[in-house]
Amino acid sequence: MTQAPRSVFLDRDSVDRGDLDFSALDKLLPGMSSHGGTPGSLTAERIGDAEVVITNKVVIDEDVLEACANVQLVLVAATGTNNVALEAAARRGIAVCNARDYATSSVAQHVFALLLGLARNTESYARAVREGRWNESAFFCLLDFPIIDLQDRTLGIVGFGNLGRAVARIGEAFGMKIIVAARPGTEATRDRLGLDEFLAQCDVVSLHCPLTPKTRNLIDADALAKMKTDAIVINTARGGIVDETALADALKAGRIGGAGFDVLCVEPPDGSSPLMAGDVPNLIVTPHNAWASRRCRQRLVDQMTEIVEAWQDGRAINRVA
Repeated sequence: MTQAPRSVFLDRDSVDRGDLDFSALDKLLPGMSSHGGTPGSLTAERIGDAEVVITNKVVIDEDVLEACANVQLVLVAATGTNNVALEAAARRGIAVCNARDYATSSVAQHVFALLLGLARNTESYARAVREGRWNESAFFCLLDFPIIDLQDRTLGIVGFGNLGRAVARIGEAFGMKIIVAARPGTEATRDRLGLDEFLAQCDVVSLHCPLTPKTRNLIDADALAKMKTDAIVINTARGGIVDETALADALKAGRIGGAGFDVLCVEPPDGSSPLMAGDVPNLIVTPHNAWASRRCRQRLVDQMTEIVEAWQDGRAINRVA
């Protein structure tokens, strides 16, 4: 391109807290209009005549694309692309590219932060110390809450891409046995178990698959009923993969051992999720920040720069539409 394209970043504050280096991206997209966040009612107006649109979670639907005829590239500052009308973009010849594998280390570590928090009952013990219960103990320790040792437990992974494999490696370091579920909608193999067999064997289920029509409510009441009563579900993927009402009911009834979630069906929460009611036991919810170490957020910006540079050179990397 002989002239820098007009560009807009619709929700920069969802990535940057003022601690990242955007200089390389700014050089490729001088004069980029950046907004901390963008409500849906202003999306088309803020895109205007821009040719490059960067969005993390702002929805780019068919109406927006129709209203913004100059758009040539939609760059998703994330891996999931369910907020973009991919088919509509493809019909218009708009390139849609996403970022990949930038947060593998951060998310994999967060999986085990959640898992260890549940297995070791960290929150309950920390609260007991704050309340002075250790001071009152007749012994040198407190043993008021169960503690689970991860060694020799079975860690089941749904979605065995780079992230699933990273989680598996950490699990192996803890001495866990690793099993993998067949991709939803595909046949089971010797190395990829069918979902029913998979769930029955798992002590821990860790979800790393995208949200698609085949994975929506993959873990529902029937799936939870097939799991061990002390099994733990970890979800750092997408909220819709798990039926939140079914999970809350199972936890309250003691039909499952625990759950650690970094994602919900509605984000930020609007009060509709039963997982936010405050009465669900053995549950840890974190605010969709598993990916968000500074190192990994900078990796995201660097990859976005690579994508824009390739697109300007007539190549499209990480293209999904």
